[in-house]
Amino acid sequence: MKTAVITFHGSNCDRDAIIALQKFNSKVENIWYKESSLNNDYDLIIIPGGFSYGDYLRSGAMASISSVMSEVKRLADRGVKIIGICNGFQILTESKLLDGVLMRNKYGKFICKNVYLKVENSNSNLLSKYQVNQIISLPIAHMDGNFFAEEKTLISIEQESRVAFRYCQIDGDVNEKSNPNGSINNIAGIFNRQKNILGMMPHPERAIDKKTGNEIGLKIFESIL
Repeated sequence: MKTAVITFHGSNCDRDAIIALQKFNSKVENIWYKESSLNNDYDLIIIPGGFSYGDYLRSGAMASISSVMSEVKRLADRGVKIIGICNGFQILTESKLLDGVLMRNKYGKFICKNVYLKVENSNSNLLSKYQVNQIISLPIAHMDGNFFAEEKTLISIEQESRVAFRYCQIDGDVNEKSNPNGSINNIAGIFNRQKNILGMMPHPERAIDKKTGNEIGLKIFESIL
């Protein structure tokens, strides 16, 4: 298993992702965003969280036109698995590799806390170690995590079972109270149509060790490996 973790100016979760993958003895390469060529032998590419380019213009917008993203798009078309976490999710939507957009949180504040999520679709190599309707807890840390899509796009996402996670209560109830940022339909993560690309606002790489009190995030990396 060979993985690329891409680092931009302002990335701050790249090292966390590398540590998570190394727990499974995955061969991990840290790629600087100015690289204009990526090898064809990557099995997985991770675009980590942080604040690429300081979130200037729009979160993920400037990173989406960086040299390395052209290569990410090329490899995505070849079926390579891609995960964008938090700022990585924003970059994937700005790159049009995923539908929708991530807007400013509903109440205009940065949110950093643990949330409950319902697994909506585990029919992908990216989430196969989870069960459908399983309730898990992961941390979030974002200012622009409010997922939005126009009605036609949203209908397509829902009908094609491309919602990966929804924010929910501890009992699995999906409601406004469990929605931390105003995301439409409580969406916390989505797939592309081929389900080789996953974008999610919560941070699985921050839930990989007993010392932090939560290891449930390991199952994402285990699913892929």
